[in-house]
Amino acid sequence: MQKQKNITKIGVDTGGTFTDIIMSVEGSLWTHKVLSTPRNPAYAVIKGVSEILNRHNIDSHDGVDIVHGSTVATNALLEHRGARIALVTTKGFEDVLEIGRQARPNLYDIFVQRPAPLVPADRRFGIRERTLHTGDIQTEISSTDLEMLTTQLTTLELDAIAICFLFSYINPKNEQIAADHLASLNIPISCSHEILPEYREYARFSTTVANAYIRPTLERHLSTLTESERFPKSFRLMLSNGGCVSTRNFESAGIQTVLSGPAGGVIGAYHIAKTAGYEKIITFDMGGTSTDVSLCDDGISMTTESTISGLPIKVPLIDIHTVGAGGGSIATVDSGGALRVGPESAGADPGPICYGNNGKEITVTDANLFLGRISPTQFLGGQMSLESETTRQYIEKFSEQIGLSTLETADGILKIANAAMERAIKVISVERGFDTRDFTLVSFGGAGGLHAAFLAENLGIRTVLIPPNGGLLSAYGMLFADVVKDYSQTVLWKTEDSGTNLHNQLENGFDALLTRAKGDMETEGFDLSQLIINRSLDMRYEGQSYELNVPFINVDMDFVSQFHAMHEQRFSYARPEAIVEVVTLRLSAIGETEKPALTSEPLTDTDPSDAQITQNSVIFDSKVYPTNFYQRESLHPGNRVEGPAIITEFSATTVVPPNFSAVVDVYGNLILQHG
Repeated sequence: MQKQKNITKIGVDTGGTFTDIIMSVEGSLWTHKVLSTPRNPAYAVIKGVSEILNRHNIDSHDGVDIVHGSTVATNALLEHRGARIALVTTKGFEDVLEIGRQARPNLYDIFVQRPAPLVPADRRFGIRERTLHTGDIQTEISSTDLEMLTTQLTTLELDAIAICFLFSYINPKNEQIAADHLASLNIPISCSHEILPEYREYARFSTTVANAYIRPTLERHLSTLTESERFPKSFRLMLSNGGCVSTRNFESAGIQTVLSGPAGGVIGAYHIAKTAGYEKIITFDMGGTSTDVSLCDDGISMTTESTISGLPIKVPLIDIHTVGAGGGSIATVDSGGALRVGPESAGADPGPICYGNNGKEITVTDANLFLGRISPTQFLGGQMSLESETTRQYIEKFSEQIGLSTLETADGILKIANAAMERAIKVISVERGFDTRDFTLVSFGGAGGLHAAFLAENLGIRTVLIPPNGGLLSAYGMLFADVVKDYSQTVLWKTEDSGTNLHNQLENGFDALLTRAKGDMETEGFDLSQLIINRSLDMRYEGQSYELNVPFINVDMDFVSQFHAMHEQRFSYARPEAIVEVVTLRLSAIGETEKPALTSEPLTDTDPSDAQITQNSVIFDSKVYPTNFYQRESLHPGNRVEGPAIITEFSATTVVPPNFSAVVDVYGNLILQHG
């Protein structure tokens, strides 16, 4: 484990509505939350970090270790507001991005519109070159063609370039020649053999182009941070695979930041739940704009297949499913008169109506406030007051429009939002053969505690775990992030002869990846002896178009039999007589960092009365219930809260419905159970 010289460690998560900061100082945790600044997210990061450091008299340049997760890359892709880029590819393959794949998500929709490529046709350039599938170069790039290409690109006022040649994952020579020549343009260049050295042209092209598309935007974000006198000059970026890297190594990792915030939440939830004795969990992260869910069956689930705004992104990442349902999701009426919620969000500016920022569209947060489930005077620990009367007026007008009572309207908004989140959880559980009743729901995010118990009841989940500082758990999870680098190489080897030849190929292939990992991790401050190395194989039956990832310990293990067993478990059949292929070698290098200690406290009595702050009327299923409100910071391990109850804290609110109870465990987690 790398020994840290720093005693101050900060996790920063930039969300659509709030930017969350959590700081660990010699075992003590401090939290802060500021409204995000969508026009330039870096401003909120600088403001929040400088405020929490000043509050505790810590110099920003005095050994502060920051891990920063950002939505900058994600938003650039979702909103198509990235860089102006060009694609250089093998002549005749300029339209790979346009053609895409055969898969049609909306098979019978004759009006479906495919997402526009990130690079329009007039900025896609083919050049004469050809590398064969064997790695032999059939056609080398001529200097004349490169000069002509450079002249064409010079006239386009580009921000970045993506270079994607056929079979460059086997032999990258032609890509390297082109990149070296185009370096004279002095703009960022992304090469597919560096971003994704794997086969399947469309996924490789799409991922490389996406990296080029977001890189200048991410660079501007990072420069705003590093140029600020109020922000430390050195920090690390959270990645979608649950690890992090220093900013000096982000060039090839830009696309790996697209789900960095949600990844931090899963990492934090998994560590907390495992420490508390819960191994099988479903994470439920409900923020202001969206909800992210992930299933952890005795470990964090990873994938290399993801789609963002219709674009395939093939990099290792935590398996997270996202839906457009959050606290800021807007309630509307469609053309048929039906009530809908989301995916549009009020964001941070103007935000929900109750924020008082001239918001005029009703959101999920407004509905919760109207039903009494959020205390207008305890929001953000009392630092922000909510406008109940203005919210009531808007809900009354909206109710008249749809012909429902105000209670039916507010309750309907919440039920529709809950239904969308239930579907998201079923996608990662029921649709993959898991029984939700076998799992614990770990709820976090600023809005998660308001909805978790209702989701659990509908899904048959018996236990809900809500960690302390649940509204900042994504930022908290970043404090647990190790330095992680992932490497891959497509090989397409048959295992018919699984003797010495294949074993030598595997060892040589992994040695090449390990050499790359060693060099990269040395720049992060780790030598080879400090690294945890995980190796695996993407394998399939000959003729299949999908693979299963099989752990690889050494050449002596029977990884072919292990593949057959995994295929049987996943698809209910195996074909031991069939030819098996090793498609891709994967290696993950992990440099462990020091992490905050999770300390336990002894159980006290069950009486929570010392934490009660008031009693108000709260509405559940159109009925009014006298409901006790508790301050979570004043609850102690062993305290038992009977529903209905509302538990408030700085970063979140937890609803304990009438048919639920909550107990505080030795780690300060709220454990909600039905009945």
